[in-house]
Amino acid sequence: MNLFQNPVFLTILLGILFVGILALGILFFLYTKNPKDDSKKEVGASRFTSLIDIDKANENKEPEVYSPITFKELCDNFRNYSASALGLYYSEQDIRRFITGLATSHIMILQGMSGTGKTSLAYAFGRFTENDSSIIPVQPMWKERTDLIGYYNEFTKKFNETPFLESLYKANYSKDMFITILDEMNIARVEYYFAEFLSLLEIPDPESRYIDVVSAALPGDPIKLKEGQIKLPDNMWFIGTVNNDDSTFSISDKVYDRAMIMNLDKRATPFDAQNPGSMKISAEDFLNLAKETGNNYQVREELTDLLTKLDIYLQENFYISFGNRINRQIKQYLACYIACGGEEMEALDDILAKKVFRKLGNGSAALVKKEIDSLYDKLDELFGSGSMPECRHAIARISQTAR
Repeated sequence: MNLFQNPVFLTILLGILFVGILALGILFFLYTKNPKDDSKKEVGASRFTSLIDIDKANENKEPEVYSPITFKELCDNFRNYSASALGLYYSEQDIRRFITGLATSHIMILQGMSGTGKTSLAYAFGRFTENDSSIIPVQPMWKERTDLIGYYNEFTKKFNETPFLESLYKANYSKDMFITILDEMNIARVEYYFAEFLSLLEIPDPESRYIDVVSAALPGDPIKLKEGQIKLPDNMWFIGTVNNDDSTFSISDKVYDRAMIMNLDKRATPFDAQNPGSMKISAEDFLNLAKETGNNYQVREELTDLLTKLDIYLQENFYISFGNRINRQIKQYLACYIACGGEEMEALDDILAKKVFRKLGNGSAALVKKEIDSLYDKLDELFGSGSMPECRHAIARISQTAR
């Protein structure tokens, strides 16, 4: 009788095959779950493909050589470089405002009509400092930080890395100034997707600013990722471009108070410029220069008295106040603007318009329209007849929005 026709033999044979398949399945399970196995490390590493590539690119990298700087030289060279090398023209005043803004806060907001050079200005600074700015087009549906830094995909077992995360990671390896441009930042609600970064930048110690990327670390994760977190380094600046129209959201005071604001309402007239070449600038040198400049500057007692009187007037009549943060920003802004070659009162006019009188538009437009002559008279009384043109322009613009 043929063995394959024998029921007992077939039963034994099937049993042997079943046990064999079961044993292979168990071995495969143990093999893939063994934490000491090299192949498991490869799977872990692959979830951050781009960041691992950045690690490799920085192996045995030579130290950078940086140029010594002063604020005046930085402004002059940047303006001439933008004009001669890139065909981008900006006034001396706008360049001073831009550099002073960077020296006062790690967040800047560039406002103005489309085509006035908002994105180009931030891009040009990256070219000038030999570290190209990262341009991040903000999307209308953004609501949380994962829209910026990415997320772990449970299905693919990989992390969806974003250009924003890559720029943040590169900054952790470098001493360069890193500029990240949030293009059309208010096409989504800034205080939603950027909330964590606003809070972290309020922490005085840069070494304590960490962002959660993944919930737990795995073998083979990127070098600069510590326990699933990445540091928000002090050499990173965020510059948002803003269009104020019906397709965008208004920006909250929480954002405006922390940021330096710059208006670009028109293009500058072209001028002849010699190309001074680019400048490799260390973020540490820039920040130390800003700190030293601020510490060495004392607001004149006469000016302090005038600001106190203005603060009291605005509190009593419009229910707004400077606040400690704005007072600190005023001191730092005046110090660095003067170091950039500008005038003290010009700087004061600019920052009061952007940081203080802007607040009059928060539900007080009708009151501003009613009291506009009183506001102008107070400026005349404190600072001189016809003075503070930026503040007057801000008041007039708010008055025009009243219904």
